[in-house]
Amino acid sequence: MASVSQSSKPATERPVLLRADNIVKRFPGVVALKGVSFDLREGEIHALCGENGAGKSTLIKTLSGIHPFGSYEGQMLLDNKPLELRSTGDAETNKIAVIYQELALVPEMSVAENIFLGREPKRGAFIDWITMSEQSRALLQRFGINVDPDTRVRDLGVGLQQLVEIVKALAKESRILILDEPTAALSESEVEILLDILRDLRERGVTCVYISHKLGEVFAIADRITVLRDGASIVTLDADKTDRSEVIRNMVGREIGDLFPRHATNPGAPLLQVRDLNVAPPEGSNTRLRDISFEVRAGEVLGIGGLMGAGRSELLMHIFGAWGTRTSGDVSLGGISLNANSPARSIAAGLVMVTEDRKRYGLVLEESIGFNLSLSSLGGMTASGLLDGNREWKENRHYFDSLRVKAPGLESIVGKLSGGNQQKVVLGKALMTKPKVVFLDEPTRGIDVGAKLEVYNLINELTASGQAVVLVSSELPELMGMSDRIIMLHEGEIGGTFSRQDATPEKLLAAAMGQPVPTDHTLLV
Repeated sequence: MASVSQSSKPATERPVLLRADNIVKRFPGVVALKGVSFDLREGEIHALCGENGAGKSTLIKTLSGIHPFGSYEGQMLLDNKPLELRSTGDAETNKIAVIYQELALVPEMSVAENIFLGREPKRGAFIDWITMSEQSRALLQRFGINVDPDTRVRDLGVGLQQLVEIVKALAKESRILILDEPTAALSESEVEILLDILRDLRERGVTCVYISHKLGEVFAIADRITVLRDGASIVTLDADKTDRSEVIRNMVGREIGDLFPRHATNPGAPLLQVRDLNVAPPEGSNTRLRDISFEVRAGEVLGIGGLMGAGRSELLMHIFGAWGTRTSGDVSLGGISLNANSPARSIAAGLVMVTEDRKRYGLVLEESIGFNLSLSSLGGMTASGLLDGNREWKENRHYFDSLRVKAPGLESIVGKLSGGNQQKVVLGKALMTKPKVVFLDEPTRGIDVGAKLEVYNLINELTASGQAVVLVSSELPELMGMSDRIIMLHEGEIGGTFSRQDATPEKLLAAAMGQPVPTDHTLLV
């Protein structure tokens, strides 16, 4: 392992630890990696950036032995010697560990048992439980993680589970640690803990590969950045000699002038009207909606923001017919009253919702793209109880092509697509219902810059054709950049309503926090 003095050198001056040369990985009907080359230096944090579908996941599966030696072209070298990983066990033997988005912990076991799973300290023929607990506690304390090693993993939040997974990898004295979107489920405080851990590892000579769509984190932690695009390695940049715009330009292959290309519109007649809405929560929820009134016009994007727990998703789900009990108030679509207990009726009336959790509520992951695209529209493709398969295929093909889904064809399994392409399928399924109003709940969460731009352009296309969009987003720049008007919720109530021209971060945050909204001449202190 490299010394502390070695890790203090610039990344380009440190010895090469691992090198990938011209890696090509083929799957039936698609080439996932098209000659990827890059190297890792001792004691550096090397970021991998690229759009969903750029090849990042395939590359790390190759580096970790999931795609074994012989299943790809090109070669890998570790310490300047050929590296032939035939399994994940081979990767572990070579001190390479991967932390995936889907955690590999055993929920029923304790933190200590998970950290030492398969490597339990023994006293004679028996597990030395005391030693295992003490060593686990020391590891957790070393990295500033306040968790009792005897706690069952199932009783921890997702963020702490992520940190335990990292400690588990470090307990094996890994030389190379690969982290795939490690902060996706972490709070801000947990993100800071993680970044501090990685900085400490860098000082100890551990090499880290950091994969993230969050460029703020990338520039806060990385020494070098390699950009992948369409399965090829485009460029490797020193983080301190580049900026976000250059990275984004290389990711998407074009200049990015305006990240939020919202066009000026002239809204038409009201499509959705909500009046004096009060909603009681279902059992187990503390969120209650009170005195909600607003309207959305044809050709308009209404943004809805607020802090976590403010009731943004619950408001959309209630109107759509999937959450809570209406105690008073009225919702109408196109002048016709809309019931609050049936998503199917909402879709039939012209209202569709793209949910925040696409994997749980938006897709049948084990089924094909075609199956998912037409799932909400089958009623309109039947005659005398029989499905018109030819019409279904034509409709599916239209949305597959127009949304530019990156997959071999309609028969491809949705669960194997990248996050951005899964989101395109969810959007296509919604649009196939021919809606008047589209609810989008966090539509760009977990997708890359290029896919976000496609979602934004789709929003513009919808409003240009006279449809209305209600956009829920946790990102203030996105909310301000893509909305014509913005409603901020605070604890289930409207804290403020703002025009596009009047909205500022200070005003929106004040409304979200239930504070007096500052004037144009004051700022939040």
